Amino acid sequence: MRLPDIFLLSLSHVRKSRMRSWLTIVGVIIGVASVVAIISIGQGMQENVQQRLGGFGADIITVIPGYFRATGVHSEMHTDRSVSTSSSINLTDKDYRVIKQVPGVKYVNGLVSGKADLKYDNEKTVVSVTGVDTSVWRLMDNTGLDDGRYLQSGDSNSIVVGYNLAYGAFLQPITLNRPITIGGKNFRVVGILKQSGGLGSGSDTGIYMPAEMAREVITEKVANNQFTSMVIKATDASLVEYVKADIEQKLMSSRQVNPRTKDFTVIASALIREQMSGVTQTLSLFLSAIAAVSLLVGAIGIANTMFMSVMERTRQIGLLKAIGTSEREIMKLFLIESGIFGLVGGIIGVIFGAAISLLIPYLGIQALGFGGDMRATITAGTIFFAIGFSVVIGILSGIIPAKHAAKMRPVDAIRYDQ
Repeated sequence: MRLPDIFLLSLSHVRKSRMRSWLTIVGVIIGVASVVAIISIGQGMQENVQQRLGGFGADIITVIPGYFRATGVHSEMHTDRSVSTSSSINLTDKDYRVIKQVPGVKYVNGLVSGKADLKYDNEKTVVSVTGVDTSVWRLMDNTGLDDGRYLQSGDSNSIVVGYNLAYGAFLQPITLNRPITIGGKNFRVVGILKQSGGLGSGSDTGIYMPAEMAREVITEKVANNQFTSMVIKATDASLVEYVKADIEQKLMSSRQVNPRTKDFTVIASALIREQMSGVTQTLSLFLSAIAAVSLLVGAIGIANTMFMSVMERTRQIGLLKAIGTSEREIMKLFLIESGIFGLVGGIIGVIFGAAISLLIPYLGIQALGFGGDMRATITAGTIFFAIGFSVVIGILSGIIPAKHAAKMRPVDAIRYDQ
C-alpha cells in the first residue's frame, strides 16, 4: 500500500469519528495553547527585565556599607549577609578619595539616602530622598528627564522628582517651579525624571537633591563626611571586574580590614543583571514545565482514542493483513492517524496560545516586581517548536496502539466479535 493511500485511509477514519476526534484534539489544543502562552509570557518578561535593568548600566559599580558574602563563582551571589549589618557603618569622604584614585574610575557619586516627610498642597506623605553630588549625577544618570533640568553645582534648595511621585502621588500633579516642603525646608522643583520602572539609576517615587541638603532633611543621621553608599562609573564596561577588584583591595587597605572582617560590599551592576536574568529564565522554565503537564494529558487522550480505534477496526485490520498489507504498513496507518491529532491540535493550539499572549498587554497585568505592563513575545521558534512537539507527542502516543494492531493475526482479527 502506498503512503498516500495510507494517509487518505487514516484521514477518512478521523473524519468518520468526527466527534471523538475533536474531543481528542481539544486536549492537545489546551496543552499547546498553555505552553505557547507561558513561553511567550516568559520571553516577554525576560525582555522587560533586561530593558529595565539596562538603566543600571554595565559600567556601574556600587559600594554599600555592610558585607554580603558572595559564595562560589561570581554569578552565585547568594546573600549570605554574615556580618556588619548595621547601617551605622557609613562610608566616608576618605573612602571617596580612595575610590577616585583607582585606575579605571571615571566618576564617583557619594549618595546620602533616607526618608523624609513631604508636604505638598496640604497633602503629606513620607518619601525616599537621595542626596547626590550635583557635579557628576547628571553625567551618570541613565533615566533621563521628562521635564526641566538636572541639579547643577550651586543648587541648594532645588530638587528633581521621580515620575510617579510627580504625576500620581497627589491630587494635583507636581510641576516645575512648584514649592514643596521636605523635612521642614522649602524646595523648588527644577526637574522631573522619566519613568524608570523602579529600576536603573532613577526611582519613580524618589526625590533627588544636593547631598548636603539631604543630610538636613532625612530622618537618619548622616555626618557631613559620611555617605550611605557610593556609585562609581568605570571608564569602560569591559574593565568593570578589574575596577571592582581594585576598589575592594584599596578600600580594605584604607579601612584596615581583611576578607574576614570586611565591612563593605562592592557590587557590579552586570552581576545584578545576570542574577535577575537567571531568575526570570528559571521562572519561565518552571511555568513551562507546569504547562507541559496539560500537554501530557492531551497525549494520554490520543493514546486512549487510538486504542479505541484499534478495537473498533479489528476486522478491518484482519482484512488488510489478509490481502497482503504488512505489519509496517498497519503501523503507519495508526501512527499517521495519531500524528494528525497532534498536528491539528498543535496548529489550533498555537493560534489560541498566540491570541492569549496578545491579549496580555490589554489586561493591565503588571510585571511582578519590575513595574510596567507585562507583555508577551511570540517568536517563530516558539511556534515551530509547539507544532513539532505536539506532532511528536501525537505519534509517540500512537506507538503502543499501532504495535498492538500490527501484531494481530489475520484470522483472529477477522473472527473478532465486539
